[in-house]
Amino acid sequence: MRMEKRELHQKIYAKIEELPTLPVVLIKLLSLIDDPRSNATSVTELISRDPSLTAKLLKVANSAYYGFPTKISDLKHAVALMGFNMVKSLAVSIGIIKIFPRGKQSEYFSAPGLWLHSLLVATAIQELGRCFCPRDEDLNHLFVVGLLHDLGKLVFDQFFPELFTEVLEKANAGEHIKLHQVEREIIGIDHCEISAMLLTRWKFPPKIVQPIAWHHRQEVLTGDSQKDTVLLRIANIVAQELGLGKDGNAMANPLRPGDLENIGAGEEGLLAIKTSLQEKQGEIESFFAALG
Repeated sequence: MRMEKRELHQKIYAKIEELPTLPVVLIKLLSLIDDPRSNATSVTELISRDPSLTAKLLKVANSAYYGFPTKISDLKHAVALMGFNMVKSLAVSIGIIKIFPRGKQSEYFSAPGLWLHSLLVATAIQELGRCFCPRDEDLNHLFVVGLLHDLGKLVFDQFFPELFTEVLEKANAGEHIKLHQVEREIIGIDHCEISAMLLTRWKFPPKIVQPIAWHHRQEVLTGDSQKDTVLLRIANIVAQELGLGKDGNAMANPLRPGDLENIGAGEEGLLAIKTSLQEKQGEIESFFAALG
């Protein structure tokens, strides 16, 4: 017998509280995301306190995704080539990925498949930001937004696998109903809300949490996060259409009226980004392999 939604929500909130707190290094890195006083030296010194994180970051930096002509041998070199904001965002993202187990493979969903999809979203949202946002705007947080936008699905998969399987089966049964809609119907809450709860608990800044919380909602978000929310929604759709990874959706969500206009984009610009991402598929898979 399925439990009442109120009881289920209480269990979900309890499970979120059971997830480990972030390592001290990541907590301090998060505090630097919005700190204008942070610099390459402070970021390098902080990351170097975690040898495992440092090794993983250097492995990613040396992947074909970035394509640097010479091997990056230390954090200072990585910061010099990639910029300390990108290194900071990358370190936070790698640290979060390490927290979640790989879980079981299924026909519609797997944790590795989700991370591969999310990496494509992270790449797409950065491409969109570079093309359609002011050139002086810092866009490195967009990588984190894209990579972590579906964390709630991992919470469902890890703690409520039978219920999530029911959701996945209905969303993929050919009834043209979206995964987040089935989540609300069966569970009463969707993965966007769970993602936002978890990231808020981990003290991620609003500019990362809000786009993730709102990217499937019908309501229009106002304020500084509005454009980032639209960028995330479009990046997610582009990634679904390209089909790399396995995020649980049977089909791509449609663009909403006004989405392209809201970021100053047109169909030709969007097509160019899709083409660019298709050409980068090998590099994206190389990045993903470096994370493993």
